[in-house]
Amino acid sequence: MDRIQLGSQGAVVSRMGLGCMGMSEFYGEPDDAESIATIHRALDLGVTFLDTADVYGVGDNEVLVGKAIAARRDEVFLATKFGNVRRKGEAISGIDGRPEYVKAACDASLARLGVEYVDLYYQHRVDPNVPIEDTVGAMGELVAAGKVRFIGLSEASPATIRRAHAVHPITALQTEYSLWERHVETEILPTVRALGIGFVAYSPLGRGFLTGRIEDPSKLGPKDARSARYPRFAAENFEKNRVLVDRVRAIADARGVTAGQLALAWVMAQGLDIVPIPGTKRRKYLEENAAAADLSLSEDDLRELQAAMPSSEIAGERYAAANMKAIDR
Repeated sequence: MDRIQLGSQGAVVSRMGLGCMGMSEFYGEPDDAESIATIHRALDLGVTFLDTADVYGVGDNEVLVGKAIAARRDEVFLATKFGNVRRKGEAISGIDGRPEYVKAACDASLARLGVEYVDLYYQHRVDPNVPIEDTVGAMGELVAAGKVRFIGLSEASPATIRRAHAVHPITALQTEYSLWERHVETEILPTVRALGIGFVAYSPLGRGFLTGRIEDPSKLGPKDARSARYPRFAAENFEKNRVLVDRVRAIADARGVTAGQLALAWVMAQGLDIVPIPGTKRRKYLEENAAAADLSLSEDDLRELQAAMPSSEIAGERYAAANMKAIDR
């Protein structure tokens, strides 16, 4: 796996990362042993950019990732996040960007991960009640204290990104981006590129939709939250969206690759400043995803893919209404 520069502050990461959220929550039954084996296999393949957050499994995911990397910390570029407030057994209750919370959350994450520092520390969602200057100022103090190497934002608007970057250099913005979700192309990508900020694309496979393997979301299982959390998986939208992924799958079949690999290659083809972090908890899918880094797409390929899945034909919002309120737009 190639390594590239993320942002303009010196961070270097693998060309593709690994999102670890689904190992602990949201996408079916956890399997810690297979998840740890998947992280180890990722490191073996050179996929060393690992992404977690304190809210995933309410801390459990950080514990899992920490256990997996304990003997291999020096191989890992480790990212985690703070800001979403949640207790065990409950939904997210709010967002907290107060400086004192930032520092307490970082210490708690370091303890769960079992590390002395994290490479990249994101504000998971922007707190509308706390000036971004105050939050980022506290994050900068964590850098000065050696607890964090680089800082980032997630789902922030162009105006917020600019204000934050004026206080302390922002290394990366993490926001959803895929063939299925291209809202960042209008204002957000031009903003981060103008400022020298790297872009980390989460859900580059559309939460598994772009693999073409999900044929009936009602059969995903009781611990899979996709149908409840994401309107595009709701029955009335899913059938319309499946027509689009079938087009992508047909293009992939003609090339002898999977739809998921083609979707990941499309994201990476959008620029060397964009790093996708597809999530999986299984080694076989990790290996399939990693192979996408070797795919090269021509301009004709890119046009064909975008024509197959035009934004105007995508049915449903990317989050339920309550979750969309937390997006800083």
